[in-house]
Amino acid sequence: MKIVTSDQMRAIDRRAAEAGIATELLMENAGRAVAEETRGFVDYIAGRIVLVLAGPGNNGGDALVAARYLHEWGADVSLYLLGERAPADKNLALAKQHGIPLTFLHKDTKFAKLKNLLAVAEVVIDGILGTGRARPIGGGFKEILDRVNSEKQRRPQLHTLAIDIPTGMNADTGAADQSCLKADLTVTLGLPKPGLYSFPGAGMAGKVVVADIGIPERLSRSIKTELVTSVWAQSALPPRPASANKGTFGRVLAVVGSENYIGAAYLACMGAARVGAGVVTLSTAKSLQPILASKLTEATYAPLPETAKGILSEKAASAILSILPYYRVLLMGCGLGQHPNTRDFVRNVLSGLPQNPPVLILDADALNIVSGIDGWWKQLPAGTVVTPHAGEMSRLMGVSIARLQGNRLEMCRKAAAHWGKVVVLKGAFSVIADPAGRVRICDYANAGLASAGTGDVLAGAIAGLAGQGLPPFDAAVLGVYLHAAAGELVKGELGDAGMLASDLLPVLPKVIKELRERSLRGA
Repeated sequence: MKIVTSDQMRAIDRRAAEAGIATELLMENAGRAVAEETRGFVDYIAGRIVLVLAGPGNNGGDALVAARYLHEWGADVSLYLLGERAPADKNLALAKQHGIPLTFLHKDTKFAKLKNLLAVAEVVIDGILGTGRARPIGGGFKEILDRVNSEKQRRPQLHTLAIDIPTGMNADTGAADQSCLKADLTVTLGLPKPGLYSFPGAGMAGKVVVADIGIPERLSRSIKTELVTSVWAQSALPPRPASANKGTFGRVLAVVGSENYIGAAYLACMGAARVGAGVVTLSTAKSLQPILASKLTEATYAPLPETAKGILSEKAASAILSILPYYRVLLMGCGLGQHPNTRDFVRNVLSGLPQNPPVLILDADALNIVSGIDGWWKQLPAGTVVTPHAGEMSRLMGVSIARLQGNRLEMCRKAAAHWGKVVVLKGAFSVIADPAGRVRICDYANAGLASAGTGDVLAGAIAGLAGQGLPPFDAAVLGVYLHAAAGELVKGELGDAGMLASDLLPVLPKVIKELRERSLRGA
């Protein structure tokens, strides 16, 4: 599903008009969709007391249509208009014909009428401002939003719904005005907006539903940003022919772990194995092998020479480079540590890669090490996947975390283009981008995944999928999706407090199984 910025949505609306699709029709479809989603969200609508806040623009027009449908379905609807509408406004005229009570902001002295309406409302629908508003909110609009938010705090059972985006939220970045309306449900129109999948805006939007309002798919075909869906994930799963052998599903070499981060090696290797890699080889300091072998029984091993316990020798890089031709994927970084010898090891491996290297996936300590190399991305082969969290990404880009998090989508897109690499910016609503400008957003934000080791599982999952022959970008996107979906299943069983990275491992195959079965059912 495409994700569009406010400018892109306006361009699509213009093209729709040029194609003969009337704005009036789109508004009618939008308003009805909002009414239908409202009815479904509150279980029943007849007799419900509904307050509809309608702004002066198209968002307000959608609100007028929604109010009319809710009134026809038996709701007790009141309209509160925050601005003048055109004299020939058809939807305002229809609202009047239906006898829906109207209150205008400029006639509501000291917000007395609003106070009374809010006090009894069971549902408030925000149709004040849509995607065109990015400036700070002030005056009467601010007062109204503050009053709705205060009433919601006083009465948590009050249902608040937003049309397209909550008023006060930046549709492109997710930045939120201090007075931004906090919605339980946002019915976004036509196509979703990036700000709905970036905090703090995502926290103001509540549940997000995308409403089809009749815009032809062809008008958004050139958009390169998409939401990752289960349908796409089904289509991207690598095949599992019955005639296969372990070589069919690829060989992954994982250069991971150190004396202080032994668990990272286990999690990364099992992440690769649990998504279906045929052979996973762990290459770590020789003294750590016996510890890991007792738990990581399915892996093979390529122990690295040491100068002391857990400290790699200068021969370690050549040992890795000598076995690379036998592997389809090289994963480096999870729990490697920052010892000077380790830094030299990583640099020597990367500088010594053959002309046709395996797919390279860099995570964690490998990223922190390369961030200290000028022009580090020039040393890495095409098709490399880097998987930073916000802190690592800020070091790689040389920007503050605040600036990065202020527009994760564009930062990730620009980094992928500049570096010529696939970038996975981890976190709530992970963003994946490639050098060609393709961007995917994963529609999951799970506090349970904010614990040590979950990133190691993800890096391993991406490596395991790449090992099965998926192109690096697809492997990264599918790995993020499977990892997030596994997190949701674990959260459903255990909750999001106390979830461990290892809890994800046995669930990854279950997610894959469910996707395959849904595909077979045509779901």
